[in-house]
Amino acid sequence: MIARTARAGRLAALLLLAGAVQAVPVQQASADQPAFAVVGAPADRRDVVTWGASADRMGDGVADRAYRLVVHTSVGGTGLRIRLSNAFGDRPLTFDSVYAGTQKSGAELVAGSNRPVTFEGARSVTVPAGSVVLSDPLPGRVPAATNLVVSIHSPDAAGPATGHGMAMQTNYYTQGDHTAEAGAANWSATTGSWAYLDSVSVRPSTGTSAVVTLGDSITDGWQSTTDLNRRWPDYLARRLQKAGTEIQGVANEGISGNKVLADGAGQSALNRLERDVLSQPGVRTVFLFEGVNDLKAHSGVTAQDLIAGYQEIARRAHAAGKCVVGATVAPFKGWSEWDQAGEAVRQEVNAYIRDSTDFDGYTDFDHILRSPYDQERMLPFFDGGDHIHPNDKGMAAMADAVDLKGLGC
Repeated sequence: MIARTARAGRLAALLLLAGAVQAVPVQQASADQPAFAVVGAPADRRDVVTWGASADRMGDGVADRAYRLVVHTSVGGTGLRIRLSNAFGDRPLTFDSVYAGTQKSGAELVAGSNRPVTFEGARSVTVPAGSVVLSDPLPGRVPAATNLVVSIHSPDAAGPATGHGMAMQTNYYTQGDHTAEAGAANWSATTGSWAYLDSVSVRPSTGTSAVVTLGDSITDGWQSTTDLNRRWPDYLARRLQKAGTEIQGVANEGISGNKVLADGAGQSALNRLERDVLSQPGVRTVFLFEGVNDLKAHSGVTAQDLIAGYQEIARRAHAAGKCVVGATVAPFKGWSEWDQAGEAVRQEVNAYIRDSTDFDGYTDFDHILRSPYDQERMLPFFDGGDHIHPNDKGMAAMADAVDLKGLGC
Protein backbone atom coordinates (compact mmCIF):
# COMPACT_ATOMS: atom_id res chain seq x y z
CA MET A 1 0.00 0.00 0.00
CA ILE A 2 1.23 3.50 -0.86
CA ALA A 3 0.57 6.22 1.74
CA ARG A 4 -0.13 9.88 0.96
CA THR A 5 0.95 12.75 3.20
CA ALA A 6 -0.68 15.82 1.64
CA ARG A 7 -3.77 15.66 3.84
CA ALA A 8 -2.03 15.01 7.15
CA GLY A 9 -2.49 18.49 8.66
CA ARG A 10 -6.13 18.83 7.71
CA LEU A 11 -6.91 15.28 8.81
CA ALA A 12 -5.36 15.87 12.23
CA ALA A 13 -7.60 18.90 12.73
CA LEU A 14 -10.66 16.95 11.65
CA LEU A 15 -9.81 14.15 14.07
CA LEU A 16 -9.67 16.63 16.94
CA LEU A 17 -13.05 17.98 15.91
CA ALA A 18 -14.55 14.50 15.59
CA GLY A 19 -13.29 13.56 19.05
CA ALA A 20 -14.82 16.66 20.60
CA VAL A 21 -18.30 16.35 19.10
CA GLN A 22 -20.58 13.34 19.43
CA ALA A 23 -23.49 13.46 16.97
CA VAL A 24 -26.37 11.13 16.15
CA PRO A 25 -25.87 10.06 12.52
CA VAL A 26 -28.77 10.88 10.21
CA GLN A 27 -28.95 10.50 6.44
CA GLN A 28 -31.48 11.76 3.96
CA ALA A 29 -34.41 9.42 3.38
CA SER A 30 -35.33 8.30 -0.11
CA ALA A 31 -38.96 8.17 -1.19
CA ASP A 32 -39.44 4.62 0.14
CA GLN A 33 -36.89 4.63 2.97
CA PRO A 34 -37.19 6.31 6.39
CA ALA A 35 -34.33 8.41 7.74
CA PHE A 36 -31.60 6.44 9.52
CA ALA A 37 -31.03 7.03 13.24
CA VAL A 38 -29.37 5.30 16.18
CA VAL A 39 -31.61 4.78 19.21
CA GLY A 40 -31.03 3.26 22.64
CA ALA A 41 -28.01 3.74 24.89
CA PRO A 42 -25.65 6.44 23.54
CA ALA A 43 -22.34 5.43 22.00
CA ASP A 44 -19.18 5.72 24.09
CA ARG A 45 -16.09 7.26 22.47
CA ARG A 46 -14.01 4.37 23.87
CA ASP A 47 -15.99 1.75 21.90
CA VAL A 48 -14.51 0.20 18.75
CA VAL A 49 -16.35 -1.91 16.19
CA THR A 50 -15.09 -5.51 16.21
CA TRP A 51 -17.46 -6.99 13.61
CA GLY A 52 -19.87 -5.60 11.06
CA ALA A 53 -22.07 -6.66 8.14
CA SER A 54 -23.85 -4.29 5.78
CA ALA A 55 -27.59 -4.00 6.19
CA ASP A 56 -29.82 -4.82 3.24
CA ARG A 57 -33.47 -5.48 2.52
CA MET A 58 -34.37 -9.15 3.06
CA GLY A 59 -37.64 -11.07 2.72
CA ASP A 60 -40.53 -10.56 5.12
CA GLY A 61 -39.96 -11.05 8.83
CA VAL A 62 -41.56 -14.02 10.62
CA ALA A 63 -43.28 -13.55 13.98
CA ASP A 64 -42.10 -15.66 16.94
CA ARG A 65 -38.86 -16.58 15.14
CA ALA A 66 -35.48 -16.74 16.84
CA TYR A 67 -32.06 -16.53 15.19
CA ARG A 68 -28.71 -17.76 16.44
CA LEU A 69 -26.08 -15.73 14.60
CA VAL A 70 -22.37 -16.58 14.54
CA VAL A 71 -19.92 -13.68 14.10
CA HIS A 72 -16.12 -13.59 14.32
CA THR A 73 -14.57 -10.79 16.37
CA SER A 74 -11.47 -8.88 15.28
CA VAL A 75 -10.35 -6.75 18.23
CA GLY A 76 -10.95 -7.97 21.79
CA GLY A 77 -12.18 -5.92 24.72
CA THR A 78 -14.69 -5.44 27.50
CA GLY A 79 -18.20 -4.01 27.46
CA LEU A 80 -19.59 -5.94 24.48
CA ARG A 81 -22.36 -4.04 22.69
CA ILE A 82 -24.50 -5.23 19.80
CA ARG A 83 -26.39 -3.19 17.23
CA LEU A 84 -29.71 -4.49 15.91
CA SER A 85 -31.09 -3.03 12.70
CA ASN A 86 -34.56 -2.24 11.43
CA ALA A 87 -33.11 -0.01 8.71
CA PHE A 88 -35.32 -1.41 5.96
CA GLY A 89 -38.43 -2.12 8.02
CA ASP A 90 -41.71 -0.33 7.40
CA ARG A 91 -42.99 -0.65 10.99
CA PRO A 92 -41.59 -0.84 14.54
CA LEU A 93 -39.88 -4.13 15.40
CA THR A 94 -39.67 -5.62 18.90
CA PHE A 95 -36.90 -7.87 20.20
CA ASP A 96 -38.00 -9.35 23.51
CA SER A 97 -35.03 -11.63 24.18
CA VAL A 98 -31.39 -11.15 23.17
CA TYR A 99 -28.43 -13.22 24.39
CA ALA A 100 -24.71 -13.30 23.60
CA GLY A 101 -22.38 -16.25 24.16
CA THR A 102 -19.44 -18.14 22.71
CA GLN A 103 -19.73 -20.87 20.08
CA LYS A 104 -18.68 -24.38 21.05
CA SER A 105 -19.72 -26.17 17.87
CA GLY A 106 -22.53 -25.49 15.44
CA ALA A 107 -25.47 -23.99 17.33
CA GLU A 108 -24.14 -25.21 20.69
CA LEU A 109 -22.62 -22.66 23.04
CA VAL A 110 -19.85 -22.94 25.60
CA ALA A 111 -21.50 -23.77 28.92
CA GLY A 112 -22.01 -20.67 31.06
CA SER A 113 -21.15 -18.21 28.30
CA ASN A 114 -24.70 -17.30 27.18
CA ARG A 115 -25.82 -14.09 28.90
CA PRO A 116 -28.81 -11.76 28.47
CA VAL A 117 -28.30 -8.44 26.70
CA THR A 118 -30.23 -5.37 27.83
CA PHE A 119 -31.27 -2.08 26.25
CA GLU A 120 -31.30 0.89 28.62
CA GLY A 121 -31.75 -1.66 31.40
CA ALA A 122 -34.65 -3.56 29.79
CA ARG A 123 -34.68 -7.06 28.31
CA SER A 124 -37.04 -5.94 25.52
CA VAL A 125 -36.59 -3.17 22.96
CA THR A 126 -38.70 -1.82 20.09
CA VAL A 127 -36.78 -0.39 17.15
CA PRO A 128 -38.52 2.22 14.96
CA ALA A 129 -38.59 1.75 11.21
CA GLY A 130 -35.39 3.01 9.61
CA SER A 131 -33.40 2.84 12.86
CA VAL A 132 -30.79 0.76 14.61
CA VAL A 133 -30.57 0.19 18.37
CA LEU A 134 -27.42 -0.07 20.45
CA SER A 135 -27.42 -2.34 23.50
CA ASP A 136 -26.04 -1.68 26.95
CA PRO A 137 -22.45 -2.86 27.56
CA LEU A 138 -22.23 -6.48 28.68
CA PRO A 139 -19.79 -7.02 31.59
CA GLY A 140 -16.74 -9.20 31.00
CA ARG A 141 -14.14 -9.51 28.28
CA VAL A 142 -14.54 -10.80 24.72
CA PRO A 143 -11.25 -12.08 23.23
CA ALA A 144 -10.08 -11.25 19.72
CA ALA A 145 -10.71 -13.84 16.99
CA THR A 146 -13.65 -15.38 18.86
CA ASN A 147 -16.79 -16.91 17.37
CA LEU A 148 -19.38 -14.87 19.23
CA VAL A 149 -23.00 -16.06 19.06
CA VAL A 150 -25.85 -13.56 19.27
CA SER A 151 -29.31 -15.11 19.75
CA ILE A 152 -32.36 -12.90 19.14
CA HIS A 153 -36.13 -13.41 19.22
CA SER A 154 -38.89 -11.18 17.90
CA PRO A 155 -42.54 -11.83 18.79
CA ASP A 156 -43.95 -9.52 16.12
CA ALA A 157 -41.59 -9.44 13.12
CA ALA A 158 -43.49 -8.70 9.90
CA GLY A 159 -43.01 -6.75 6.72
CA PRO A 160 -39.58 -6.13 5.16
CA ALA A 161 -36.78 -7.62 7.25
CA THR A 162 -33.27 -6.21 7.53
CA GLY A 163 -30.16 -8.37 7.38
CA HIS A 164 -27.13 -9.43 5.38
CA GLY A 165 -27.83 -12.00 2.69
CA MET A 166 -24.43 -13.58 2.01
CA ALA A 167 -22.79 -14.33 5.34
CA MET A 168 -20.40 -17.10 4.23
CA GLN A 169 -21.23 -18.42 7.70
CA THR A 170 -23.73 -21.04 8.90
CA ASN A 171 -26.33 -19.49 11.20
CA TYR A 172 -29.41 -21.04 12.81
CA TYR A 173 -33.09 -20.29 13.39
CA THR A 174 -36.12 -21.78 15.09
CA GLN A 175 -39.71 -20.96 16.04
CA GLY A 176 -40.31 -19.90 19.62
CA ASP A 177 -37.95 -18.25 22.07
CA HIS A 178 -34.96 -20.55 22.69
CA THR A 179 -32.40 -17.76 22.97
CA ALA A 180 -31.42 -18.56 26.59
CA GLU A 181 -30.55 -22.19 25.78
CA ALA A 182 -26.91 -23.19 25.43
CA GLY A 183 -27.75 -26.44 23.67
CA ALA A 184 -28.37 -26.96 19.95
CA ALA A 185 -31.40 -29.26 20.14
CA ASN A 186 -33.94 -26.61 19.13
CA TRP A 187 -31.71 -24.96 16.51
CA SER A 188 -31.77 -27.47 13.66
CA ALA A 189 -32.71 -25.10 10.80
CA THR A 190 -29.82 -23.30 9.12
CA THR A 191 -29.39 -20.15 7.05
CA GLY A 192 -26.49 -18.58 5.20
CA SER A 193 -27.57 -15.05 6.17
CA TRP A 194 -27.38 -12.78 9.20
CA ALA A 195 -30.74 -11.39 10.36
CA TYR A 196 -31.17 -7.97 12.02
CA LEU A 197 -27.66 -7.87 13.54
CA ASP A 198 -25.40 -5.35 11.77
CA SER A 199 -22.45 -4.71 14.12
CA VAL A 200 -20.74 -5.60 17.39
CA SER A 201 -18.41 -3.33 19.36
CA VAL A 202 -16.14 -3.69 22.40
CA ARG A 203 -14.04 -1.41 24.58
CA PRO A 204 -10.39 -2.30 23.91
CA SER A 205 -7.25 -0.76 25.33
CA THR A 206 -6.83 3.01 24.98
CA GLY A 207 -5.71 4.21 21.57
CA THR A 208 -7.15 1.28 19.62
CA SER A 209 -9.22 1.97 16.51
CA ALA A 210 -10.79 0.20 13.52
CA VAL A 211 -10.81 0.05 9.74
CA VAL A 212 -14.02 -0.43 7.76
CA THR A 213 -13.76 -2.17 4.40
CA LEU A 214 -16.39 -0.79 2.02
CA GLY A 215 -16.90 -3.03 -0.99
CA ASP A 216 -18.81 -5.58 -3.05
CA SER A 217 -18.88 -9.39 -3.26
CA ILE A 218 -15.08 -9.71 -3.24
CA THR A 219 -14.99 -7.98 0.14
CA ASP A 220 -18.12 -9.88 1.21
CA GLY A 221 -16.10 -13.05 0.65
CA TRP A 222 -17.77 -14.89 -2.21
CA GLN A 223 -15.67 -17.92 -3.28
CA SER A 224 -13.89 -18.01 0.09
CA THR A 225 -14.51 -21.08 2.27
CA THR A 226 -17.70 -20.92 4.32
CA ASP A 227 -17.37 -20.98 8.14
CA LEU A 228 -13.56 -20.53 8.09
CA ASN A 229 -13.39 -16.71 7.98
CA ARG A 230 -11.22 -16.49 4.89
CA ARG A 231 -12.55 -13.28 3.39
CA TRP A 232 -9.72 -10.83 2.73
CA PRO A 233 -10.83 -8.56 5.64
CA ASP A 234 -10.59 -11.63 7.93
CA TYR A 235 -7.01 -12.23 6.85
CA LEU A 236 -6.34 -8.52 7.37
CA ALA A 237 -7.75 -8.71 10.91
CA ARG A 238 -5.42 -11.59 11.74
CA ARG A 239 -2.43 -9.64 10.42
CA LEU A 240 -3.39 -6.59 12.48
CA GLN A 241 -3.82 -8.69 15.61
CA LYS A 242 -0.44 -10.34 15.15
CA ALA A 243 1.32 -7.05 14.41
CA GLY A 244 -0.19 -5.27 17.41
CA THR A 245 -0.84 -2.04 15.50
CA GLU A 246 -3.10 0.74 16.74
CA ILE A 247 -5.78 -0.35 14.27
CA GLN A 248 -7.14 -3.69 15.50
CA GLY A 249 -10.84 -3.65 14.67
CA VAL A 250 -12.09 -4.66 11.22
CA ALA A 251 -15.69 -4.27 10.05
CA ASN A 252 -16.57 -5.91 6.72
CA GLU A 253 -19.13 -3.71 4.96
CA GLY A 254 -19.19 -5.49 1.61
CA ILE A 255 -22.40 -6.38 -0.23
CA SER A 256 -22.48 -8.82 -3.12
CA GLY A 257 -23.26 -7.01 -6.38
CA ASN A 258 -22.96 -3.58 -4.77
CA LYS A 259 -22.15 -0.45 -6.79
CA VAL A 260 -20.62 2.88 -5.92
CA LEU A 261 -23.13 4.96 -7.85
CA ALA A 262 -26.46 3.13 -8.15
CA ASP A 263 -28.76 1.22 -5.82
CA GLY A 264 -29.51 -2.39 -6.75
CA ALA A 265 -27.75 -5.10 -4.77
CA GLY A 266 -28.12 -3.09 -1.59
CA GLN A 267 -28.03 0.68 -1.47
CA SER A 268 -25.07 2.18 -3.32
CA ALA A 269 -21.85 2.84 -1.45
CA LEU A 270 -22.71 6.54 -1.55
CA ASN A 271 -26.16 6.00 -0.05
CA ARG A 272 -25.10 3.58 2.70
CA LEU A 273 -21.85 5.28 3.70
CA GLU A 274 -23.31 7.00 6.78
CA ARG A 275 -25.12 3.95 8.19
CA ASP A 276 -22.67 1.17 7.34
CA VAL A 277 -19.39 3.03 7.82
CA LEU A 278 -19.35 6.47 9.42
CA SER A 279 -21.80 5.62 12.22
CA GLN A 280 -19.68 2.69 13.47
CA PRO A 281 -17.72 3.44 16.67
CA GLY A 282 -13.96 3.86 16.81
CA VAL A 283 -13.38 3.97 13.06
CA ARG A 284 -10.03 5.46 12.07
CA THR A 285 -9.89 4.41 8.40
CA VAL A 286 -12.27 3.78 5.51
CA PHE A 287 -10.85 1.28 3.01
CA LEU A 288 -12.69 1.69 -0.31
CA PHE A 289 -12.51 -1.22 -2.75
CA GLU A 290 -15.48 -1.06 -5.08
CA GLY A 291 -16.34 -0.22 -8.67
CA VAL A 292 -16.27 -3.37 -10.80
CA ASN A 293 -20.08 -3.69 -10.70
CA ASP A 294 -20.47 -0.11 -11.90
CA LEU A 295 -18.33 -0.53 -15.01
CA LYS A 296 -19.10 -4.05 -16.26
CA ALA A 297 -21.90 -5.23 -18.54
CA HIS A 298 -22.08 -2.26 -20.93
CA SER A 299 -23.30 -0.07 -18.06
CA GLY A 300 -22.42 3.21 -19.74
CA VAL A 301 -20.62 4.39 -16.60
CA THR A 302 -17.56 6.43 -17.52
CA ALA A 303 -14.30 6.71 -15.63
CA GLN A 304 -15.25 10.27 -14.69
CA ASP A 305 -18.59 9.06 -13.29
CA LEU A 306 -16.86 6.53 -11.05
CA ILE A 307 -14.09 8.94 -10.06
CA ALA A 308 -16.71 11.49 -9.00
CA GLY A 309 -18.28 8.81 -6.78
CA TYR A 310 -14.92 8.01 -5.19
CA GLN A 311 -14.27 11.70 -4.60
CA GLU A 312 -17.62 12.16 -2.88
CA ILE A 313 -16.98 9.20 -0.56
CA ALA A 314 -13.51 10.51 0.27
CA ARG A 315 -14.84 14.02 0.88
CA ARG A 316 -17.55 12.83 3.27
CA ALA A 317 -15.22 10.46 5.10
CA HIS A 318 -12.56 13.17 5.49
CA ALA A 319 -15.22 15.59 6.76
CA ALA A 320 -16.05 13.00 9.43
CA GLY A 321 -12.39 12.92 10.47
CA LYS A 322 -11.56 9.57 8.87
CA CYS A 323 -8.54 8.44 6.91
CA VAL A 324 -9.42 7.09 3.45
CA VAL A 325 -7.49 4.37 1.61
CA GLY A 326 -8.46 3.38 -1.92
CA ALA A 327 -7.80 0.19 -3.87
CA THR A 328 -7.48 -0.43 -7.59
CA VAL A 329 -10.22 -2.41 -9.35
CA ALA A 330 -9.13 -6.03 -9.85
CA PRO A 331 -9.00 -7.74 -13.27
CA PHE A 332 -12.05 -9.74 -14.39
CA LYS A 333 -11.49 -10.84 -17.99
CA GLY A 334 -13.27 -14.17 -18.50
CA TRP A 335 -16.30 -13.11 -16.47
CA SER A 336 -19.42 -13.15 -18.67
CA GLU A 337 -19.93 -9.37 -18.50
CA TRP A 338 -16.34 -8.39 -19.33
CA ASP A 339 -15.74 -6.36 -22.49
CA GLN A 340 -13.07 -4.06 -23.84
CA ALA A 341 -15.13 -0.93 -23.12
CA GLY A 342 -15.41 -1.81 -19.44
CA GLU A 343 -11.73 -2.77 -19.36
CA ALA A 344 -10.76 0.63 -20.74
CA VAL A 345 -12.75 2.31 -17.96
CA ARG A 346 -11.08 0.06 -15.37
CA GLN A 347 -7.62 1.01 -16.59
CA GLU A 348 -8.47 4.72 -16.50
CA VAL A 349 -9.97 4.45 -13.02
CA ASN A 350 -6.95 2.54 -11.73
CA ALA A 351 -4.60 5.16 -13.11
CA TYR A 352 -6.57 7.78 -11.15
CA ILE A 353 -6.41 5.75 -7.91
CA ARG A 354 -2.64 5.33 -8.21
CA ASP A 355 -2.04 9.04 -8.83
CA SER A 356 -4.83 10.80 -6.94
CA THR A 357 -4.41 12.86 -3.79
CA ASP A 358 -8.10 12.37 -2.93
CA PHE A 359 -7.07 9.28 -0.96
CA ASP A 360 -4.56 9.16 1.88
CA GLY A 361 -3.07 5.98 0.41
CA TYR A 362 -3.91 3.09 -1.86
CA THR A 363 -3.44 -0.66 -2.24
CA ASP A 364 -2.85 -2.01 -5.73
CA PHE A 365 -5.09 -5.10 -5.80
CA ASP A 366 -4.97 -5.04 -9.59
CA HIS A 367 -1.19 -5.52 -9.51
CA ILE A 368 -1.41 -8.26 -6.85
CA LEU A 369 -4.13 -10.36 -8.52
CA ARG A 370 -3.45 -10.02 -12.26
CA SER A 371 -1.66 -12.55 -14.43
CA PRO A 372 1.75 -11.47 -15.75
CA TYR A 373 0.85 -13.13 -19.05
CA ASP A 374 -2.52 -11.37 -19.50
CA GLN A 375 -2.88 -8.35 -17.25
CA GLU A 376 -6.60 -8.08 -17.96
CA ARG A 377 -7.14 -11.49 -16.37
CA MET A 378 -6.77 -12.78 -12.80
CA LEU A 379 -3.85 -15.09 -12.09
CA PRO A 380 -5.31 -18.66 -12.22
CA PHE A 381 -3.65 -19.52 -8.88
CA PHE A 382 -5.84 -16.84 -7.22
CA ASP A 383 -8.99 -17.40 -9.30
CA GLY A 384 -12.01 -18.80 -7.43
CA GLY A 385 -13.26 -20.22 -10.73
CA ASP A 386 -15.44 -17.46 -12.17
CA HIS A 387 -12.57 -15.09 -13.10
CA ILE A 388 -13.77 -12.23 -10.90
CA HIS A 389 -13.76 -13.57 -7.31
CA PRO A 390 -10.47 -14.67 -5.71
CA ASN A 391 -10.20 -17.98 -3.86
CA ASP A 392 -8.80 -18.32 -0.33
CA LYS A 393 -5.24 -17.88 -1.60
CA GLY A 394 -6.21 -14.76 -3.51
CA MET A 395 -8.00 -13.38 -0.46
CA ALA A 396 -4.87 -13.93 1.65
CA ALA A 397 -2.67 -12.26 -1.00
CA MET A 398 -4.94 -9.21 -0.99
CA ALA A 399 -4.68 -8.86 2.79
CA ASP A 400 -0.91 -9.33 2.63
CA ALA A 401 -0.67 -6.45 0.16
CA VAL A 402 -2.08 -3.93 2.64
CA ASP A 403 0.56 -1.82 4.39
CA LEU A 404 -0.56 -2.05 8.02
CA LYS A 405 1.24 1.10 9.14
CA GLY A 406 -0.16 2.97 6.15
CA LEU A 407 -3.72 2.23 7.29
CA GLY A 408 -3.28 4.88 9.96
CA CYS A 409 -2.28 7.46 7.35
